Amino acid sequence: MRIAIVKLSALGDIVHAMVVLQFIKKFNQEISIDWFVEDQFKYLLEDHPHINKVHLVNLKKAKKKKSLSHLFKELRRLKSFGHYDLVIDLQGILKSAIISKLISSDNTVGFDRMSARESLSSFFYNRVFNLSYDKNVIERNFELTKFSLKLPYIYEDIKFKSPFLFFKDHYPSLEFNNNKKNILLIPGASHDSKRYPIEKFIKLIELFDANYFVIWGNINEKILAKKIESASSKVTVSEELSLPELVSYVSKMDAIIGPDTGPTHIAWALNKPSITLYGPTPGYRNSYITKKNQVIESESLVNPYKIDKNDYSICSIDPHRISKVLQKILY
Repeated sequence: MRIAIVKLSALGDIVHAMVVLQFIKKFNQEISIDWFVEDQFKYLLEDHPHINKVHLVNLKKAKKKKSLSHLFKELRRLKSFGHYDLVIDLQGILKSAIISKLISSDNTVGFDRMSARESLSSFFYNRVFNLSYDKNVIERNFELTKFSLKLPYIYEDIKFKSPFLFFKDHYPSLEFNNNKKNILLIPGASHDSKRYPIEKFIKLIELFDANYFVIWGNINEKILAKKIESASSKVTVSEELSLPELVSYVSKMDAIIGPDTGPTHIAWALNKPSITLYGPTPGYRNSYITKKNQVIESESLVNPYKIDKNDYSICSIDPHRISKVLQKILY
């Protein structure tokens, strides 16, 4: 059996979807799985032993060039990868649905119009599945895949998952003091209201004695990281990291603390202890909570259908609370 999974972006969303791979293979090792993804995320998938081939989708390039000919060329290319027995659209938006339809298959599955992120996407599927959009994203991925393949597993089986991110490039220059725990802090996020304040990260460093490492993804985040470093001799700021190096970096830590963003979700994928901090996004929806993967949410009432980028309630989370949870998951 040959299947295609469509999950184009973004980093954390792809990580949340990748957990289904081990359940597909556990069900039937002979199933061949291809994955369709935007090119900037290919390195997250290329070394995965359960993926036969990663196919890149470059629709953003066509949009940037404002070229219809490039767009049609890209869409025609989707037909060139041969016939699939099943296509599963785990994205649930119009773009991913069109891509799923253009992939050669008589069996395309996605969320119905009541539960897809963009309701029009449901018209492009042969079969549809209903699970409310406000349900946990990992549960949605799991249940849609289970429905598509009639898998004999339950959502709670994810508690016993194997780590599922793989990498060839190792981050070379980490020096640990083995007498202390090594904690990774993530100051960056996709928008300001998801970021935890620098001064509160600094307070946490004062409360919990450990070695701290800070990562960054752009120049603004690097400035934030350097501010944390300047406040304490316990802090080391990373160099610029490729995606495989980021996974390697996270894998070496004793715990990871950050907002609702890709690197924090990578910690969950690697079975590393983590604390995810939530303000304007819903923790119950965007994380799979375990004994060692905890969330701390602000008291804000969050609408899972629309992020309020003016909600800075993450700033109200007390560093003492984080320190207590950190103590609990590490000891």
